[in-house]
Amino acid sequence: MFDSLAAYLVEKGSLTNEELKLVEEATVPKKIRKRQYLLQEGDVSNYICFIVKGCLRLYMISSDGQEHIMRFGIENWWMCDFDSFHSGRPSKYNIDALENCELLMLDKKSYDLFVATIPNFKRLIDKLAAKNYEAHQNRILSIISETAEEKYENFIKTYPEIFERVPLHMVASFLGLSRETLSRVRQQNAKKR
Repeated sequence: MFDSLAAYLVEKGSLTNEELKLVEEATVPKKIRKRQYLLQEGDVSNYICFIVKGCLRLYMISSDGQEHIMRFGIENWWMCDFDSFHSGRPSKYNIDALENCELLMLDKKSYDLFVATIPNFKRLIDKLAAKNYEAHQNRILSIISETAEEKYENFIKTYPEIFERVPLHMVASFLGLSRETLSRVRQQNAKKR
């Protein structure tokens, strides 16, 4: 299972064989079934996980019972509640599996050690943080400035592999649209083609 993470760390972070060995010794493999929680609201996110196989979502449930999906994660992506992971505060979010998943877990202590002692790992984390920040900025801009049609089309273009794997009501939640609006947009989109 570590081969996937090793290939990723070499390609994206140029880690050496010695550095890979340190990371391998610190990771814990974990399998979770579809619909099983990786993190529940109120718990501290003590691990960052690398997705070897499967699809996860990070979401919250509002006081009116509505689900708000913040992120999806698929193969070769990282997933955790980053705020809880870095601060040690209880999470406001849930993470559960949309498919059976194989994960490699890295605890906070090991993560911090690698950031402090492996320059290539730190550079990789910095790149990922910048990419994550950019994605969040683009999502905020999309929510406040794009039409429902534009949100839908951009989601399909940006995340085609996720679009094919998650139910439409979850796409609607991620886009901040009602199911009815997404259904209408899809029908209009189909007529154009």
